[in-house]
Amino acid sequence: MSKLTKIDKLLKKRVLILDGAMGTQLHKHGMKTGVSPEIWALKNPEVIKRIHRDYCLAGADIIYTCTFGANRIKLREYGIHNVIEVNKKLAKLAKSAAGDKLVAGDIGPTGKFVAPFGPLDFEEAVDIFKEQARGLLQGGVDLFVVETMMDIQEARAALIAIREMTDKFVLVSLTYEKNERTLNGTGPITALITLQSLGANAFGCNCSSGPLQMIQLIKMMKPYAKIPLIAKPNAGMPKFSKGVTTFDMSAEIFGSFAKQFIRAGVNLLGGCCGTTPEHIRNLKKNIANSTGILPRRSHLSALSSAREHVILEGKRDIVKVGECINPTGKNPLQEELKKGKMSLVRSLAAQQQAAGAVILDVNAGVPGIDEKDTIEKMINVLSLGTKLPLVIDSADIDVMERALRLYPGRALINSISEEKHKLKKLLPVAAKYGAMCIVLPLNDREVPKTFKRRREIVLRIYKQAKRFGLTKSDLVIDGLIMTVSSYPQAGLQTLKTIRWAAHTFKVNTICGLSNISFGMPQRVLINSTYLSLLKKAGLSMVISNPMQQPAKYNKPAERVLMGKDKNAHSYISYYNKLGNKNNKSAGTMKEKILTPTEKVFNAVIKGDRDDIKEYVLDALDSKVGPDLLVHKVMIPAINKVGAMFEAKEYFLPQLIASAEAMKAAFVCLKPYLKKNKIRPHGKNIIILATVKGDIHDIGKNIVSLLLANHGFEVIDLGKDVGTKRIISEICRQKAPIVGLSALMTTTMVNMKEVIEAAKAKKLKCTFIIGGAVITSSFARSIGAEYASDGMAAVNLVKRLSLKTQCQLGNLQDAL
Repeated sequence: MSKLTKIDKLLKKRVLILDGAMGTQLHKHGMKTGVSPEIWALKNPEVIKRIHRDYCLAGADIIYTCTFGANRIKLREYGIHNVIEVNKKLAKLAKSAAGDKLVAGDIGPTGKFVAPFGPLDFEEAVDIFKEQARGLLQGGVDLFVVETMMDIQEARAALIAIREMTDKFVLVSLTYEKNERTLNGTGPITALITLQSLGANAFGCNCSSGPLQMIQLIKMMKPYAKIPLIAKPNAGMPKFSKGVTTFDMSAEIFGSFAKQFIRAGVNLLGGCCGTTPEHIRNLKKNIANSTGILPRRSHLSALSSAREHVILEGKRDIVKVGECINPTGKNPLQEELKKGKMSLVRSLAAQQQAAGAVILDVNAGVPGIDEKDTIEKMINVLSLGTKLPLVIDSADIDVMERALRLYPGRALINSISEEKHKLKKLLPVAAKYGAMCIVLPLNDREVPKTFKRRREIVLRIYKQAKRFGLTKSDLVIDGLIMTVSSYPQAGLQTLKTIRWAAHTFKVNTICGLSNISFGMPQRVLINSTYLSLLKKAGLSMVISNPMQQPAKYNKPAERVLMGKDKNAHSYISYYNKLGNKNNKSAGTMKEKILTPTEKVFNAVIKGDRDDIKEYVLDALDSKVGPDLLVHKVMIPAINKVGAMFEAKEYFLPQLIASAEAMKAAFVCLKPYLKKNKIRPHGKNIIILATVKGDIHDIGKNIVSLLLANHGFEVIDLGKDVGTKRIISEICRQKAPIVGLSALMTTTMVNMKEVIEAAKAKKLKCTFIIGGAVITSSFARSIGAEYASDGMAAVNLVKRLSLKTQCQLGNLQDAL
């Protein structure tokens, strides 16, 4: 019996127990801060085996290898380069201690955001995870776990890396903030849709919260889960007491949540930070071989982006698919794409979303350009710029595959037909990346005019799709609209196709609406009337221009569409006589012509890093002074972005994109700013550092970028910075404000050391602390201010800066 089969069979019988925390156990057994846990474990093999055995004896069915940070990027921080060997040896140590228990090869985050949300190239990320997975496979792991991911794209990269090497069982687990989204803004249902379609065998959450909050996440996901759900909560919240960090939840209380987890629908349950073998023993005791609730569904029609999802099931209005990001017949968009510019793509996405589009169709087919490179740029821009899921529209299979590989969600392919070259190549691509597919009922021989021929083609395509594991829930049938001006029966045949697909075949349906009225007068009347008829027939989705104002139902148009007005003679005669009197109804929303300063403002809001330099220069050429541009345009824009972030309209990727756009504008303005000596916040210097022993710096880097964009002078000392260096730099720079960051409970204690050293030297500076494990109560206990995120840090620094300037002013007045 293979290990994969063993896990599946066990899950059908009962809830499986996962192990608990590794880091806290390593420190309990003597590991100091500032060292690599993986290398320490290799130097102390009996200790790591003892920890593994303790969890097995406590009742864990699956233990994780001590390889959470054993990737190329993390190990390089400690001068270690033999990634494969490190993972292989640690896997073998776990296997030697596991007995008959299963061993999961543990893969954690790299510490960098993956493109389009950060600097790490997607394929480099895949390669990094493949290297680690290779070592774990050589060490004999039974399955894999990708855990504590904050970035949906990094989770995708790790899962793709494993799937391209093995078919072993893979658990994927993300970590969520208090707002029930990851740091990058992905909700649990959205992440579930993306990753279960991509091939995860189980999905869930770990870290960040205690049991009570995590139970709610499991409840949210269960109705949409096709796969088992995982939970690994912390033992409450970290507390600082007598120089050490502890967690406030006892093993007994922790274990008492087991039955609530089971009722919520969990299938694999363990512990994260602060949990011990005793916590796991109490879980096991309270579960007592409970069966648990198996996944309630085997299929799900749903799409997702990095931030949102669309469920295509049940009774709902027709889903609008915006058609405007398609350069066919659109010269302005064609010219922009030829130049490699994305401003119009951003604008069209925003306009369509505002007009009610739920999904966006994206096409990069312009003669003479590199379509693969262009679709990649468009996906990157749209992944940041809109929350709407995408339909990838391309006739080139290589372009389609590249787009699906990079897209940080579950996309819809437009489209798969019975054309042999498409069917043979696209179906395995769709299956690999978990995409939904629009089925276009045509083939190499014909574009069938009749419903019967279309039905035959759909059924043959479906038969082939099933061979790749695709189900009806993964398919959307295109009604294949032709124009009534050349084929009077077009409307009727498509209505029959839609009615059969929706009610007999029982699958989602879609149509490209505007085709029906091509070559006809008053097209909006025909389009709007036909949409009403399609809705009655059971249409699920419509590809159209959401910015076009709809018209009322039109009886003459209905006669044309139902084939009762021969050659549309009566309709054409009537509306030709009217001329253009009713053309107002066909109008579209017009984009306002923006001034140069408005373009700069919008570029900051939208995170348009590519074009903001051009807009800044245009503003300067139009006699807008650099001081006005900074104080009246750019600073208000970034403040608005901050407000949107705090209101949860924007998330971290959008915040970073706007900050980087601002940074690009400042680079362009630098000569003028020097000339005019503009300093928005006087001479306040802010020192930032990640404390000794901690190599995580994502949060600190974000704060640094945001503060610089708000006009502060930032001295960034980097990560793993000792107390002596921080104190020395405070003295040298005479900095009134110092920001300290820590991600781990084992390193947060070093913040207190820095603050006490500053007090000993009688330094008059304010400390701000932050990081995933930091709380306001911990900050108060060590005499520091607390910032929950990047914008909170900026707002706090602004207040402290103003206070400092007022104190200096009062002192000068007194003198």
